[in-house]
Amino acid sequence: MSKILKVKARQVFDSRGNPTVEAEIYVKNKSAKAICPSGASTGTYEAYEKRDANNKRYLGKSVFSVINLVNTKISKALKNKNIHDQERIDEVLINLDGTRQKTKLGANAILAVSMAAKKLSAKVKKIPLYKSFYLTKNFQLPYPLMNIINGGAHANNGLRIQEFMIRPDKAKSFSEAMRICYLVIKNLSKLIKVKGLSTSVGDEGGFAPMIDNNNQALDLIVLAIKKSGFKNGKDVSICLDVAANELFKKGKYSIHSKKYISVDKSISEYKKMINKYKIKSIEDPFAENDWMSWNKLMKVINKIQIVGDDLYVTNLERLKKGFLNLSSNSILIKLNQIGTVSETLDVIKFAQTIGFKTIISHRSGDSEDTFIADLAVGTNSNQIKTGSLARSERVAKYNQLLRIEEQLGKKARMNKIH
Repeated sequence: MSKILKVKARQVFDSRGNPTVEAEIYVKNKSAKAICPSGASTGTYEAYEKRDANNKRYLGKSVFSVINLVNTKISKALKNKNIHDQERIDEVLINLDGTRQKTKLGANAILAVSMAAKKLSAKVKKIPLYKSFYLTKNFQLPYPLMNIINGGAHANNGLRIQEFMIRPDKAKSFSEAMRICYLVIKNLSKLIKVKGLSTSVGDEGGFAPMIDNNNQALDLIVLAIKKSGFKNGKDVSICLDVAANELFKKGKYSIHSKKYISVDKSISEYKKMINKYKIKSIEDPFAENDWMSWNKLMKVINKIQIVGDDLYVTNLERLKKGFLNLSSNSILIKLNQIGTVSETLDVIKFAQTIGFKTIISHRSGDSEDTFIADLAVGTNSNQIKTGSLARSERVAKYNQLLRIEEQLGKKARMNKIH
């Protein structure tokens, strides 16, 4: 048995330039570290991100109190625990905190430690991280949901939809999926330049042109797909993250304007957009507590992927409620929404048992840590959201998936999305 000797944390910085927590766990002769990501568009029910609100030197964003908790309480509680017993390690962390949303220690402390433990266990066993989850063979690569235009809370333009993404549905390999996305992105860049708009990027690497019309953004994407030699809705599909919590008040805001409209009118708008642009996936079309609207949408539009993010916040209780309410058919998985690897795996397993597609996701404040790439493969998740082909913290995950595909060799297969 490899016993934990100590846990050490340090303050590092995420992709938005904000402080975050890196935890490092030590056993004899080995150690592993992990960095906790941070979201900008967050759900009310997410696990708590603890920061030093009174530390004006870092504008209230530092995590020194969290680091102290890791170096003292957490390190002491985990000393001599078996590094391979992930469930026990996470149980100790959960009990040590003792609150529903991990407000005492902070999910940013707990998750960094939990991820580092999983990494170190794989390292000690001398196996790739993706082989340390519950899948033991027949590994499949996820399809990328690649962010190509940023709006909402991720950009400084007027677009009300937060993420415009593409999914290379006809790709037979992950490397081919990347090639397809690469071509569309490069052609989109040319089209944006022709219109005299900036090709600067948002928080997640997608272009953030100063436009405020959803249809204008969608028209650009359709044209970029065509210029790349592909057919929209067949070879490449458009996928959206509405991030309704940032837009809607009780499910009544329009995706096109600030006026209040009925649920039925909102659904009608979605139907028109889906039909016109052959959209295959919509994430968070309504707010986190608007269960009725989610159910209505599913009854009318159930042939595409309807994804719950803020609705579920990677929480098993909320996922069960959503399943009984017939709220969606897919779930976005974000480790820091729940706070431990074990709880995340429980949600993924349940989601797959009830037939939901599982989509592993980054956060807008991310890092060079590639944990989620291995998580996607090791849990047989259908898709992965990790930004665009820009900003190294996004590209790092894609590069890791290319390495995994290479390691799998002839056994490498793409997952199913239909």
